[in-house]
Amino acid sequence: MKRAAIWATACVGLLLSCGCSDEKGSSSPELTAEGSALQPPPDPSPAAPQPGVRFVGRVDTSSAGADGAGARFAWSGAGLVARFSGTRVAVRLAGGQQFTALIDGVLQPKLIPSGELDVLASELAAGEHTLELYRRTEANQGESELLAIDYGDGALLAPPPPAERRIELVGDSITAGYGNEGADMSCPFSPDTENHYLTYGALAARQLNAEASTVAWSGKGVVCNYGDEPSSCTDPFPPYYERTLPARADSQWPFSTWQPQAVVVNLGTNDFSTASDPTQAEFEAALGALLERIRSGYPDALILATVGPLLGGTDLTTARSYIANVVAARNAAGDGRVKAFELAPTNAADGYGCDWHPSLRTHEKMAETLVEVLRAELGW
Repeated sequence: MKRAAIWATACVGLLLSCGCSDEKGSSSPELTAEGSALQPPPDPSPAAPQPGVRFVGRVDTSSAGADGAGARFAWSGAGLVARFSGTRVAVRLAGGQQFTALIDGVLQPKLIPSGELDVLASELAAGEHTLELYRRTEANQGESELLAIDYGDGALLAPPPPAERRIELVGDSITAGYGNEGADMSCPFSPDTENHYLTYGALAARQLNAEASTVAWSGKGVVCNYGDEPSSCTDPFPPYYERTLPARADSQWPFSTWQPQAVVVNLGTNDFSTASDPTQAEFEAALGALLERIRSGYPDALILATVGPLLGGTDLTTARSYIANVVAARNAAGDGRVKAFELAPTNAADGYGCDWHPSLRTHEKMAETLVEVLRAELGW
């Protein structure tokens, strides 16, 4: 088949102190009758929010300023939200990937960066506006870097607050959106046909007013990648889950900085994609270790495990049974917030994306299923 660093809001507060001057001009605190110093009353008005960019998903901000310049990211759907005043906005990005842009919640034409300032909107009404920018293409297409956002005669403002609801989506090409905008199953992979913004995870998150962070890489499996034979399985998904910038082993994601209420794990399709599959013991051990790692990073999250919708027949039955066994083992060990759910296989009536991947309609149906599950489990 064939996603040190944090999303962050750049916000600076000022701590104010005060004192009283004596006749000689020196500053000294007032004293009580007992001789102890009186503390100045707290300032009742909090410091005004400072201008800045709020990042979404796993973003390396170690070299970024408050304006976001210097931030790097590679996982599908990673990006930013910025609020600004003015009538024009343009961005400069390095890396050559493709992006979804929205101004005030309205989709703009697909952005394919030129390496120079690319105008996203001009002749906007005077006043405040919100820019959203998300990667459409996935991790295996390399890293993106935000070089600049230009507001013309306007200015960057404090960003809108983040959503209270948060979902992490873990998976492979299905979760990344491989070929979902393809005409049919006959087209090969192309960045032009991949749109994370219209994947089941992104759709479900928007329906639930949640922020999504996606960690997905095409062809990756829990034990074996697409086309691997069990005797030569190398470089599977789990080590990549640890990373902010997935191609860099030293770019480790600080889990404590962003805590989702739900983590959706859709892996296993690639493990069962070839004639020889990993053994039950191999698959269950590897998936169990990944779920345990997720739990250590997110102690309170609901973890939902699934596989689909590309498998069918014996492969689907086997993968689902192994996943159910892992979930049961987690529950028996005392972790009751790990559950399994099922995604229906693809079908011809809904069409196919490139290389038989889910079509846009299939992603919509998967999103409906996920929304149902999250509402039932979390009351959303």
